[in-house]
Amino acid sequence: MAVAYLAYQRLRPETRARVNALLKLNPYYGKWRAAIPQGATGADTDRMIFMIAATWPDQIRIDPQYVDDSLKGGNFPDGPDSSRNIGYADHFRHKYWHFIDLFYSQDGTPLPPVPTPNAETQIKAFRAALDSDASDDVKAYDLAWLEHLVGDIHQPLHAIARVSAAMPEGDAGGSLLLLCAAPCRDSLHLFWDRLVGSQSAIEAPTVQEDLATELQSATHAALALPAADAALAAQMSEAAWVRESFDAGKRYVYVGPIGPGAGPFTIMPAYFATAKRVAQERVALAGVRLANLLNHELK
Repeated sequence: MAVAYLAYQRLRPETRARVNALLKLNPYYGKWRAAIPQGATGADTDRMIFMIAATWPDQIRIDPQYVDDSLKGGNFPDGPDSSRNIGYADHFRHKYWHFIDLFYSQDGTPLPPVPTPNAETQIKAFRAALDSDASDDVKAYDLAWLEHLVGDIHQPLHAIARVSAAMPEGDAGGSLLLLCAAPCRDSLHLFWDRLVGSQSAIEAPTVQEDLATELQSATHAALALPAADAALAAQMSEAAWVRESFDAGKRYVYVGPIGPGAGPFTIMPAYFATAKRVAQERVALAGVRLANLLNHELK
């Protein structure tokens, strides 16, 4: 939602009007509208709906009307339906669209092939659909996914997975690496997902907040971000975005105190400080890039 907040500020008036109209086609729109704080202006309501829409691909993970398709609990693509783009008639959760496993080894373990489709292939497909004569139903579906995926792939652990002799198929983007003593609830992936807005290296999981509180938290986090580097923000290749995150993963994620094996590892202050800076820079870039994408490609 922080990515979406940043992007919405930069949308051209005609692009804002278009995304506002498209998001009304989402089956969750009524639920989102009901979560907006009373007294919000029309403009603020539209912005908050855009922010909430960025979370829709995660919301459907717990909706019984949607199903886990494909292999490994729905996290591994399987067959042509994995890459279909049919709009809201699609009730697959497509979990494998949230990331791309560019594999990385520190011990010489052979690298598996990169599964497709993935976040990179889908961003490319959805961008093409927005720039085409596809139906508004398809464009509305793709818009919500793009809001989410542009943010996802700027998080390094959505673009890299470490393989090793102990984990020859990879660590699921750090999800299999633990950061706490037993019973463990935190993973390296979750740590990186929570960095923007976090104040400590390991924060205890909290009861899920309501959408109004989450909107406020995301807005505050977005306003605290540094300005995006202008030269980097102008880079509009999704393949380049993925490569940046992969390189950041090698440089900043899989370094001490993150060692071989599955942990548990203890996050030290220096690691936390660097990781938070990197995460903030990546989110700031994602917001500007999402705005540029929609301003130039949405018809």
